[in-house]
Amino acid sequence: MAFQFKIQLNRISKPPVTRELVVNDNISFHKFHEIIQIAMGWAECHLYMFSPKGYGSFPKFEENTPDAGIDFAPISYLKLGYDGTFDSGKVKLKDYFEIVKDQITYIYDFGDDWKHTITLIKITDLNVDKPFLTKGKGKCPPEDCGGIWGYERLLKAINDPKDPEHRDFRNWLGMKKGDVWDVNEFDINEVNDELRLWK
Repeated sequence: MAFQFKIQLNRISKPPVTRELVVNDNISFHKFHEIIQIAMGWAECHLYMFSPKGYGSFPKFEENTPDAGIDFAPISYLKLGYDGTFDSGKVKLKDYFEIVKDQITYIYDFGDDWKHTITLIKITDLNVDKPFLTKGKGKCPPEDCGGIWGYERLLKAINDPKDPEHRDFRNWLGMKKGDVWDVNEFDINEVNDELRLWK
């Protein structure tokens, strides 16, 4: 079985940063995190978590969290409002997602606080060994830019030569004279090539 998800980076709309991704339903949430990092364009250098509605909602799935021997049973725990935190390497996608339109929030980098809404849009009988994108739009922000507000500041500065931080931001991003930060830049074929190398 395979799940097709839509992943949307929250609070960015011009253009939106979205990916539609097909993965095996039997992978763990930790493996899903690795795949999302490639699909979105992140560099996998910060902590992350999955939970139904973000901070303060349960169950949570995080890396290397001891599960105290509790098996994850989605229906019972969700109905009882169970406030457990589970090891993302031990919980599979099929343990949580059951029907189309099920959602979860993925938070990457607790400093910059990048929130992604993940929606299950299709369940198929495909036997998928390697994940792949079917659609995508928008360039992912750079790592460690200060979250949504820092990213907005960066975009303003790198496009305005009169901005006092113009040169600093361009140097930080490794941009040369004439280089442009294109918020629409996204190459689905390049990303799918990277996903084919994922193990």
